[in-house]
Amino acid sequence: MHYKRRDFLKVGSGLAASLAIAPLGLAAKSLLDENAKKAKKFGLQLYSLRDVLPQDPKGVLKQVASFGYKQIEGYEGPSGLFWGMTNKEFKKYMDDLGMEFIASHCNIDKDFERKAAEAAEIGMKYLICPSRGSNKTVDDFKKVSDDFNAKGEICKKSGIRFAYHNHEYGFNLIDGQFPQDILMKHTNPDLVDFEMDIYWVVTGKQDPIAWLKKYPNRFKLGHVKDRMENSDERDASCVLGTGFIKYPPIIEAAKKNGMKYFIVEQERYDNTTPLKAAAADAAYMKTLKL
Repeated sequence: MHYKRRDFLKVGSGLAASLAIAPLGLAAKSLLDENAKKAKKFGLQLYSLRDVLPQDPKGVLKQVASFGYKQIEGYEGPSGLFWGMTNKEFKKYMDDLGMEFIASHCNIDKDFERKAAEAAEIGMKYLICPSRGSNKTVDDFKKVSDDFNAKGEICKKSGIRFAYHNHEYGFNLIDGQFPQDILMKHTNPDLVDFEMDIYWVVTGKQDPIAWLKKYPNRFKLGHVKDRMENSDERDASCVLGTGFIKYPPIIEAAKKNGMKYFIVEQERYDNTTPLKAAAADAAYMKTLKL
């Protein structure tokens, strides 16, 4: 192929311009990639949206992603852990939205081995027991600990982790002992982690930072949920930043003591809606040093 001199100059100048711009393009991409890595990752417990999620799971999850949530923690609803989809279909939809399905609360007393296998198959990190509040004695909670160790073994074989989510009853003394202490002392750290619901710790008249320091590297997940001021009600959660729980020092202590996942949960909606609250909670989370 032969070029005239004029054509050669055009091609040459275009090539030179492309070469000059290329490093800028690479630099821009690198900056975008770096910013993506630095983007604050925080999650949402889908139980916060229990009143709207069943009506349109995909549509609601799309809105959640638009608020800035990068992680999702599920719960076991009427249509299972994956909202009418298979585990792989649900993961693909999460991938499409740029979110990660990291964990789910579930009924650990039914089909647990299957649930662990399905969770592991799509790269989930945890299955979580949401409550054991019906137990009343020290021996009851020791038996729960044994069951948690057994569930932890099942999860470990599948390649994921098992965890337990506290409520305020864990901080009501039984024969001079806190049930939360019993569970933490009688579970194997190699098999069982804990999800600290900070709201319920505060509701139980306890200091979250003290518990984080007492059991370093045991609380791997945390529920970030605010509590209304001047309320004696048990269920008094509110939009983050509008209550009295001071989160910056708690988050700092949590990170120092091994917490990896920070998950928004809200269960009450005074003068707002679940989705509006989720958006406001996300805006607050972006202000924290996660």
